[in-house]
Amino acid sequence: MEITRETDYAIRCVLYLSERPDDVVMVEEIAKAKSIPKSFLSKILQKLVKADIVKSYRGVKGGFQIAKSPKQINLLDVIEAVDGVVAMNRCAIDRKFCNLSHNCSIHPIWVELKKEVEKTLKKIDFARLIVSNRR
Repeated sequence: MEITRETDYAIRCVLYLSERPDDVVMVEEIAKAKSIPKSFLSKILQKLVKADIVKSYRGVKGGFQIAKSPKQINLLDVIEAVDGVVAMNRCAIDRKFCNLSHNCSIHPIWVELKKEVEKTLKKIDFARLIVSNRR
């Protein structure tokens, strides 16, 4: 499993918004503060809005705001919003991807790894990351 650049940018963006939960922030400000190309960030923000992680406001005073408490958003939420389900192998998501998964000795390992990665990522919420970021 490799975290994509898009997911890395999404995590940076959510962290930035989590640090200012009451603010509505323009895309330009986030892009500049987190060194993310503005056009790419706009597409990422659409995915985060669709996943109810970020709220979008239109108009002159428009921008983006974190949709929930940083304590209620974890790394898995953001990764899945951008990249979909986390897995080492497609067969761990759905056995239909491989006709050998029923008799495969490695299949249970992929499934267990998927569960462990999800469990670990769920434990890391953005309130925790804010504290770590301030050190």
